[in-house]
Amino acid sequence: MKSVSRGIDRVAVTFDEPNLVANAGLLLVATLVVRLGLEQLCDATIDLAGRVGGFRPGRKILTLVHAMVAGASHIDHADMLRAGSTKEVLGHRVMAPSTIGTFLRAFTFGHVRQFEKVIAEVLERAWAMGAGPGEERLVVDVDSTIEEVHGKKKHGAAYGYTNVLGYHPLVATRAGTGEILHARLRKGSANTARGVRRFIEELVPRLRRAGAAGQIVMRFDSGYWSQETITVLGRLSVNYTMAIRTGTKAVTRAIEAIDEKSWVEIDYPEGGRAQVSETTYKGRRLVVRRTRLVGPQATLWPNWRHFGFLTDLTGPAVEMDAFHRQHATVELAIDDWKEGAGMAHCPSGNFSANGAWLCCAVLAHNLVRWTAALGTLKEDHEALVVARTLRTRYFAVPARLVNHSGRPTLRMPERWPWATKFTTALRDLRAVAFAPT
Repeated sequence: MKSVSRGIDRVAVTFDEPNLVANAGLLLVATLVVRLGLEQLCDATIDLAGRVGGFRPGRKILTLVHAMVAGASHIDHADMLRAGSTKEVLGHRVMAPSTIGTFLRAFTFGHVRQFEKVIAEVLERAWAMGAGPGEERLVVDVDSTIEEVHGKKKHGAAYGYTNVLGYHPLVATRAGTGEILHARLRKGSANTARGVRRFIEELVPRLRRAGAAGQIVMRFDSGYWSQETITVLGRLSVNYTMAIRTGTKAVTRAIEAIDEKSWVEIDYPEGGRAQVSETTYKGRRLVVRRTRLVGPQATLWPNWRHFGFLTDLTGPAVEMDAFHRQHATVELAIDDWKEGAGMAHCPSGNFSANGAWLCCAVLAHNLVRWTAALGTLKEDHEALVVARTLRTRYFAVPARLVNHSGRPTLRMPERWPWATKFTTALRDLRAVAFAPT
């Protein structure tokens, strides 16, 4: 085959354009960051005075957060923000990866707690801008996840019940939006329910201060089942659905006492059946769903299998069962957080440094969610857009920064499919009032 004069092999490559911005869509997130006053809040709240790398924490946190929004999973990836004219669309000084590494190692457990306070304050500001639930019911899903690590020098990493080396963070997400309302890094060997009561006692006041004025409902899987946790929820006036382990003798007796006539058939995939009923267990409402296989596959598992949860909510058992099963959507939010905004990797051998990294990942994740909500970046048919899609459509769009009649202007690609959505979102975000400082 003859070579073509304009073939792909004739394309030359040089890295010498100072005005290009690889991730120009970060302008959307940076616009919201400025409205939230995030850099000033970090500087005022996180006191690392006297510690190496502790000066001006705000710019270092924002460098890492913006890099995570752009897809960074390692500290070195923050270098992409220093290329071309990227810093011009961020609104803060961009710091070197080596500086960020030193900064993270300056954190102690107390400083991580100060960082959590920043996250709580930013949540309050974002919700006041219109991203909050207001008087509507707020549904919170509490769960944990395994953050796998590699190497034996990760402080606090251990093998847990999954036999995977890593950490075991506790996470609370907001159903419907995917926001992370609270998160805490734990050792890899931590029991599923370790620290959950204190976690809830911190979370609920945080939500109330942020403006959640309506009913709060928390959903848990069976790993968090305990009378003490239910007592804490009652004291905080929080409703709940909490799965229980149905294999215990007491629960089995309660399920066996259910009248056969009370079971209600519900939709189930072909090849199986499912029914729902309810009873009481230790004076609390117990909703039970039972499932079984039918047809040729029934010989594999011919008996009913039972799944139950306790709740103080009112309403038909079938509706309560459907509501509780939606707790599974927490996995989508956690996957989005882990793969879409920073938690695919914990970089340090220092536990507190990784705790600070987790806080940066929470901020990055929530900024993506708030930018999408306040900028209305999802299509009408989309219930929720994951961070990877938002990055592809809006954040990773390239542009050239030019001076147009004295005004800095980003010249983005012609015929970009989501150009109208982008410009509308930027207009809406710029119309948001600045948070009080």
